[in-house]
Amino acid sequence: MQNQILGVLLGLSLMTSLPVSAGTAIGYGQGKQVDANNVPTGALEFNAQYGKYGAYATTPDKSRIILTFDQGYENGYTAQILDTLREKHVTAIFFLTGDYAKSEPELVRRMIAEGHMLGNHGMTHASLPTLTPEGQRKEISDLHDYVIEHYSYRMQYFRCPCGEYSQEALETAQSLGYRTVFWSGAHVDWLVDDQPDPQESLEKLTAQAHGGEILLLHSVSSTNAQILGDLIDALREKGYRV
Repeated sequence: MQNQILGVLLGLSLMTSLPVSAGTAIGYGQGKQVDANNVPTGALEFNAQYGKYGAYATTPDKSRIILTFDQGYENGYTAQILDTLREKHVTAIFFLTGDYAKSEPELVRRMIAEGHMLGNHGMTHASLPTLTPEGQRKEISDLHDYVIEHYSYRMQYFRCPCGEYSQEALETAQSLGYRTVFWSGAHVDWLVDDQPDPQESLEKLTAQAHGGEILLLHSVSSTNAQILGDLIDALREKGYRV
């Protein structure tokens, strides 16, 4: 499964557009506008402009949806999420921060053992455009080296902390052998004291589904833990491989 995910992501068509200033900080958002295939046009435009830097927000495989989880800290739901993924025979990409990699070794080892991929979400979750070039490299490399040393696992995907990027940051990640993964589907799931309604969330995530979707979820969400199995079933019923 890891090789299948890698093949999907590497199959992106790399197009070019006019770049912004290399150091300009940009907050990513896929927007609400979609094309005829329900794909957010913001994600497609991002691919067109930044694909040459190994960065993308959606994939060209229209039969597949890729699940990704951001792992900033543990809120007690990751084991349940892993149980559901195992039950449904689905693998995902888990983007770890340094704090998570250090504080949750049992869960990280379980992710690896059950065939999931680990992604780099920054050693300190610092916004890369706010750092010097040396600081950007350190933010990525320190976590990369830690995961190799402690888990014998070599990460290859990076997700920009805070959803903030610059051309320079994308180039830095690429120079370190990483591909940068954003997303084309998400919902407001990270406010642990204000969780979205499970049924409304399930309906929203199902309705916004599209071929080639990279779905961003947060494992701190009780709603996500509750609906994940039903969401996977609903996506499969729509004909997608998850």
